[in-house]
Amino acid sequence: MSTATTADRNPLQEWALFLAEQGWPVFPLRPLTKRQPAVKDWENRATADPARIRRCWEADRWNIGLATGPAGLVVVDLDLPKEGESGPDGVAALAELAAERGGPVPDTFTVATPSGGRHLYYRAPAGVRLRNSQGQLCPCVDTRAGGGYVVGPGSVTAEGGYELLDERAPAELPGWLVQVCAEKASPAISAPVQIRSANPTAYGFAALRGECQRVRDAKPGTHNGVLSSAAYTIGRKVGAGLVDHATTRAELIAAGETLIGSAHWPPNAREVARVVDAGLAKGASNPVRRKEVA
Repeated sequence: MSTATTADRNPLQEWALFLAEQGWPVFPLRPLTKRQPAVKDWENRATADPARIRRCWEADRWNIGLATGPAGLVVVDLDLPKEGESGPDGVAALAELAAERGGPVPDTFTVATPSGGRHLYYRAPAGVRLRNSQGQLCPCVDTRAGGGYVVGPGSVTAEGGYELLDERAPAELPGWLVQVCAEKASPAISAPVQIRSANPTAYGFAALRGECQRVRDAKPGTHNGVLSSAAYTIGRKVGAGLVDHATTRAELIAAGETLIGSAHWPPNAREVARVVDAGLAKGASNPVRRKEVA
């Protein structure tokens, strides 16, 4: 039996297999490129099957495309300003947006790009369908989700390589970022249900933002009641299909957790989640009516 020499090894094949071990389907990109899939219908043909990956990458030193939608990932692409542009880079812009929304940017699986940017890999929340965005969240910040792909670590272009910086398991996409992605969605992301002439998606998210702010502004001694009331109010809109449950729950919990440690508030996240879940369930059983929305 012949033994492969160091020169025979294909590190790109090893990286493709590593990504597949995480359950992330991959497909070949033409060598030294990032925008040239080597197969048609790449999103459906992407695979995590080790045998298929070995056969494919034995043929050439393909770069690696990772199909984010089938992988259940949302990858936040933080870039640098283009030549001649001013303003913050993607890392700073995302941090500013997070501070504005009162949410964290969790540490997660991270890849450095040849341009000096970062790819932050997050798990897409269950029941939430997001697609790609380009500069819609804030300058120098794009996302890749359903219908998109990212270039996997180990890949090499003329500008340099994609390097794995943080190998930890991807964190779940934070609720505030789910909300921003949905707010900034292009028409291709989803077709909102129409209730009379109103835009229920915009209406639902505007209501959610208002209730989350009401929770954050709750005075000591009222935290539990305000959170319960907010969850019930938005739960009625969840029941009417005006905003999705996963986004709503994540946002309300994030708002409630900002109060942990304040006077007269339970000092743990479990109680916050319990209050939110109870309020959402009760509200969903009594959905708003069309005339209330319009």
